[in-house]
Order: sequence, then C-alpha cells, then structure tokens
Amino acid sequence: MAVQAEGQVYIVAKSLMEQALSAMGINDGYCVIAGFRGSQLEGLACRHPFLDQESKIIPGRHVTLEQGTGCVHTAPGHGQDDYEMGIKYGLPIYSPVDDQGNFVPETAHFGGMNVFSANQAVIDKLSQEGNLLATQKIKHAYPHCWRCKNPVIFRATKQWFISMDKENLRHRTLEAVNQVEWIPAWGRERIYGMLEGRPDWCISRQRVWGVPIMAFYCDSCGYVLLDAHIINHIAQAVDKAGADVWFTKTAEELLPKGTNCPECGGVIWQKEMDILDVWFDSGVSHAAVLEPDNEQSYPAQLYLEGSDQHRGWFHSSLITAVATRQTAPYQAVLTHGFVVDGNGKKMSKSAGNVIAPQKVINRYGAEILRLWVTGEDYRADVRISQEILTRLVEAYRRIRNTCRYLLANISDFDHKNDKVPYAELEEIDRWILHKLQGLTKRIKKAYDEFTFHQIYHQLHNFCTVELSSIYLDVLKDRLYCSAPNDKSRRAAQTVLLELLLSLLKLMAPVLCFTSEEIWQRLPAGAVAEESVHLADLPEANEDYLDNDLAERWERLLKIRSVVCWHLERMRKDKLIGSALESSVTLYLTDEQQDFLNSYTDVELCALFIVSEVNRKSISAFIPKETETAEAIEIPGAEELGVAIDRAAGEKCQRCWMYTAKVGQDEAHPDLCPRCTAVVTSL
Repeated sequence: MAVQAEGQVYIVAKSLMEQALSAMGINDGYCVIAGFRGSQLEGLACRHPFLDQESKIIPGRHVTLEQGTGCVHTAPGHGQDDYEMGIKYGLPIYSPVDDQGNFVPETAHFGGMNVFSANQAVIDKLSQEGNLLATQKIKHAYPHCWRCKNPVIFRATKQWFISMDKENLRHRTLEAVNQVEWIPAWGRERIYGMLEGRPDWCISRQRVWGVPIMAFYCDSCGYVLLDAHIINHIAQAVDKAGADVWFTKTAEELLPKGTNCPECGGVIWQKEMDILDVWFDSGVSHAAVLEPDNEQSYPAQLYLEGSDQHRGWFHSSLITAVATRQTAPYQAVLTHGFVVDGNGKKMSKSAGNVIAPQKVINRYGAEILRLWVTGEDYRADVRISQEILTRLVEAYRRIRNTCRYLLANISDFDHKNDKVPYAELEEIDRWILHKLQGLTKRIKKAYDEFTFHQIYHQLHNFCTVELSSIYLDVLKDRLYCSAPNDKSRRAAQTVLLELLLSLLKLMAPVLCFTSEEIWQRLPAGAVAEESVHLADLPEANEDYLDNDLAERWERLLKIRSVVCWHLERMRKDKLIGSALESSVTLYLTDEQQDFLNSYTDVELCALFIVSEVNRKSISAFIPKETETAEAIEIPGAEELGVAIDRAAGEKCQRCWMYTAKVGQDEAHPDLCPRCTAVVTSL
C-alpha cells in the first residue's frame, strides 16, 4: 500500500498499515493513494538511509506479516534466507563482522564496535540523518549457543566444500549405492534419497581444536597452498610431535624451508585455522583401518550402526570412498534400531527405566545378554525389561539342559567303535537327522543374512519341540532300558553325538561360553578340534535328507498328537497317572491300516510311550462323548478313533511298562522278560 501522511508517502504492507503508522505516531490524517502487489517494486533502486549508495528492492517469501512494515533490510552475509535471496538477485555477499563479533575496521561509522553494542549507535545515526521514523523493542525466538547460552551471530564465511557434481561425484556415489547390500532393504532408499538431493558437503568447521585443514594462504596475494607434498610434510611433523604441532607452531615453522608463493613469490604465509568436519574424520576411517593392515580386505564386508547413520557415518564413508577409491567402502550395511524399555519407551535416567548391560551380566551372566541381543529383531527398536530377561533365562535353560541331556547319554559311547551306520539306524533316528539338516541350513542362512533373531528362535524351537517333546522323549526307553551295547542303544547314541556336535557349532557364536564348556566335556576322541571356536559351522549332509521319510513322520506325529490328547484327558480325569499305565486302541480306516502296517506294535508303543497298542477297524468304533478327532483342536489332526484303557498286567520295576509277563523269571519277580534278559547279561 502507498499511504500519504504529513506530506510523505510511505510503502507498507496492507495488514500492517495501521500498526506501523501508529508506531510512527500517525493515528489520523492519512490516506491510501495506491494499492499494488509487492512484486511490482522488484528491481527498483532505493537510497541507503545513511550511506551514499543505492539499494535494490527484491521480493522475499521469508518476510512475515507479524510485525514491522512488510519491508525489511536484507543482509546476504548474515542470514540463510537473505543469503539465498542475495544469490538469486546477484547481491554482494557483504559480511563486515570479524571472528570476535566486531565490525571490521573499514566499516563506515561503526568499525571496531561489537555488533550488539552497535545497536544504539545505528539508531542514533538514523536519527541524526533524520531517517528514523520510530523505535520499538520486540521479542522473538533467536538461536543461542547450547553451552554458553549467548545469542549466535550468523555470517557468511569462506568454507571448504566437496562438490557433489564436479567429477560426477553424485552420480558415481548413487551408482555405488546400488552395488551395496542394504540390511534391511529400506536402507537403500533412505540413503539414495539423501544423496540424490543433498547440497555440496561443507567439510570445514570453526572450532578451537580438531583435525586441521592443512592449507596455507599467501599473505600477499591470497594464493592457497595445499598439495600432497605439503600434507605429507605436515603429517611427518605430526607423527613426531603430535597433532598439537599445527596449533603450537607458526606457518613458517611448519612449511619446508624456502617455500615461496607460486603466484607472487611471497614468503609470508598464514595457516588455515578451520578444522575438518568430524563426519569427514569418521568417513575416512576405511582408509585408516583397512588399508594399512595386510590381513584386512578392502572394502569391508560389513558396516554396522544405528539407523541415524544413513545421514552420518554410512553417508560420509560412501562419499569419501567413491571420491578417492572409486568404490563403496563396504559390501553390506546393516542398520539396527535403538534399545527401549519393555513398553517401547526411550531409556533415560530421569524415567528410571535404564537397564545397564553390566547389571545384566552381573545378575544373569554374559550368555543371557548375548542371547537377548540375538533374539531381538534389531531392524526395529529393541526392547529389554526384567520380564524379557526372565523369559530368556528360561529359554537358555531349555537349550542348556537339552545339551546336558545329550552329553550325559553319550558318556560311555566310543565314536570309533560304537558308531552305527546311517542305513542301520531306526526310522525315528533318520527322521531327526533329516530335521537337523534343515535346522543347519536355516541357521547358516540366518548367519549369512544377519537375521540373528532367526538363529535364536530356530535353535530354541528345535530343542523344545523336535528334541525334548518328541525324539528324546521317545528315546528314553532305548537309552535307559536296553543293554549297554545293544545296537538300538548305540544307534541312539550315534545320533545324539551328531546332534550335540551340530548344535554346539551352530550356537557357538552366540552362546560361546556354554558351547565351549560342553565341548570340553565331550567323550575322548569325539572331535579333533581343541575348541568349538576352532571348528567350522556344520554343513548340511545331503545324504541325511529324506523327504519321503519326513512326510511319513509328519503324518505319524499327527496321529501321535491325537493319542497324546486323549492320554492327557485321561490324566486330568485322574484315570491314569503315567502314560505307561495305558493301553491304546486305534480304530483305523483301511487306508490308515495300510499306512501303519509298516510299524510294529512295539514301535508304536515307543512312539506313544504307552504299554500296549491295539488296532481295529473304524467300523467297530463307538465314541464316548467327544472322543472323535473332529472335536480335538489339533491343526491337521488325523481323523481316527482312539480308546484309552488301563494296561493289563503288572508294572515292570525297571522299564515301568505294564505286561502280564512280569515275574515269569523267579530270579527277577519284578521284571518283564526284556529287562530280565538285559539284567542277566550284565
């Protein structure tokens, strides 16, 4: 708006007109003589209020309508928005403030004055020139130093930059991103987008101490001296006297004697006092860590850090490596989340939810801490709490106790003399070896792909389900009741040793103490390596893989789950105590009869852990209440009839199985014929 008042015309923003005129003491007697868009003033020249020079009017979107007149002074050397507008309109980037926050001596009227102290002097000068319309104190948010709490002065200064577009660096860096494996995969999109739109990298910082930028300026012509010869010379001085040598010695003491300026021949030099950006320091760590060591390979196989490092270390490392080595410094980058409490809240001392690693180690041991790290999916924030640790302790005990059981039952096993060939193993033995190969493949893949939580879950589930709930449960009779050298017992021990060795190797990187403790207690001659950590991870034995066998046992175990459901119901009703007190009758279809014909009653007794198994046609089945398979909530349960009765006969005091044949041998009245034969042979 153009407003006429007291013989003058004022240009003000429409919404600020009354406020601005009131501040000038003009409350009436004015009139609006024109209204127009601010862009119509673009490029017009104005006279400076106290200097003999002109100023150009430019439109700026950063000017607000909260206070003032809508017209503001522009200082391209002292503000981000002003700087960008100055670049756009070709204004000089004038910055007359020195490192101490004072106007430089050649500044007209205010040379040598501190910028904050000069506020009143500027007001006085405007008043003296008759160009001060009004003064007013205002409050507004302004950046302050986080340490000393003083206001920060913005000024444009000369800096050192790495250009992202010269030498095609941006394009080459983006190409390198696509050659790296990003874990999780979204890391690629994150860093690609950051590099694609980032400005040139300012690598200089104004700090009191740090890694210096080893440049010298000619005192006569300003020529910048910075080359490999000079850097190597300074590096030798640092090697002898430490990094402080840059700050304690003069430029002449640091430079080789007789160093003249190539431009003007001058011999007086000034040191660059800016330091390198710390991200540049960390970004070149690949050169310091990998290249001097012949045992290391370049690039690194893996960089590992938090998700904030796509903007930090991953970012700076990639730029410096591509610029100097033409390749990424890493083959893969793994990003993890941050540790939070059990409710997903950030840990802090004030909240009292911090769980220190040392406290976990002191209370539970380092194995539990490693198990927690392995068991959590690091791709998201990682939770930890006493409840989580308690659950992990229980999981650890299951894994450890499974290994203890395996170890205890091979104490009398001689690997060289007692081993039973694979073809002579019982079917359940071959089944568990098949399952072991699948476990080995999955865990090795998890190691290769850094999905460590899969290692924990796969290992824990295998110990809990396939081993403890099925194989070892079924195996007890063969291990405890057969004769020591019985082939079926030696077959079981052959498999137990193979299971134990594979489990120890697979879990060694995580449960390193536990696996080593068990390794040192293996039977003599069982392994060649002195330590589990000297052994390779196991390879899956393709000869042990038998998919047909696996399919048969999948069905067998479904039948077993139905039988176990009925046994558990009988136990809850207190009709039986141990499952060995039971006699199981299976009512089968013709197809089921054909399927089970390849298994003897003795084998089915061992599988169900009962004393007797009978088979009848499904046509003879008369269900009691809800005893049909359809009423059992077991996924994929086999549809068959099951009847549970108490087993006939007496309990053998050695194997605990019930049979009418107990006591047939007068010398052993409490034993069944099988146990009598075993005891007699000892």
